[in-house]
Amino acid sequence: MPRRPRPSVTVILPARDEAATVGPIVACIRRDLAGVVDEVLVVDDASTDATAEVARAAGARVVATDGGGKGEAMWRGVWEAEGELLVYCDADVRNFTAGFVVGLLRPLLDDGDVALVKGYYRRSYEGRAGEGGRVTELMARPLLNVLFPALAHIRQPLGGECAAPRRVLERVPFVQGWGVDIGLVLDVAARWGAGAVAQADLGERVHRNRPLAELAPQAEAVLRTVLARAGLHTPVDELPPIVRPRASA
Repeated sequence: MPRRPRPSVTVILPARDEAATVGPIVACIRRDLAGVVDEVLVVDDASTDATAEVARAAGARVVATDGGGKGEAMWRGVWEAEGELLVYCDADVRNFTAGFVVGLLRPLLDDGDVALVKGYYRRSYEGRAGEGGRVTELMARPLLNVLFPALAHIRQPLGGECAAPRRVLERVPFVQGWGVDIGLVLDVAARWGAGAVAQADLGERVHRNRPLAELAPQAEAVLRTVLARAGLHTPVDELPPIVRPRASA
């Protein structure tokens, strides 16, 4: 029996003002995952620094948005990517390794029923282990526990490291702004079932921690998104599922 062809893979890095870290991440993927990753795509969300230039020099394909936020950057990544399996990684990670991508891909390759893989990891805050992810622990996970208990086991619903088949991501909306990550979890689970959402242990993740004042808008966006999906709030702004033009006969 002939071996099934390996699915093509695109790693998507949404980025805004990440010139200090995006280059090493792109270089790591291209160096350590040759033969696994077919494309590295950086979606530059209106950076004011040299993010685009650094990413391009490291070997990424770069596309630009007008600064619509993380949700738009992730949506644009689906539209632009060429791979069958799409892996999202944040561009501010300081301890990035190829294991991040491999860990996210493995559940998709092992089980055809998996529709979304969410990474989880240990996070520190100001050098204190286990105290990162303040919006996750104080807002996102309690909301899932109360309103969507079938998803209460998801450890990092707001984490930027995730992966899915392109066919899945083309069929769900992308919430604008900070609600996009938890919106994807809820929308994929609503369509394919909570059991189709897998998790991958990515070890430790070191990145830029935001000050408390910057977390309030993120927490509010998460709250609005979850309440909207539960039918308890007005709909949130979102980009629609991608409908690609059909080839002519």
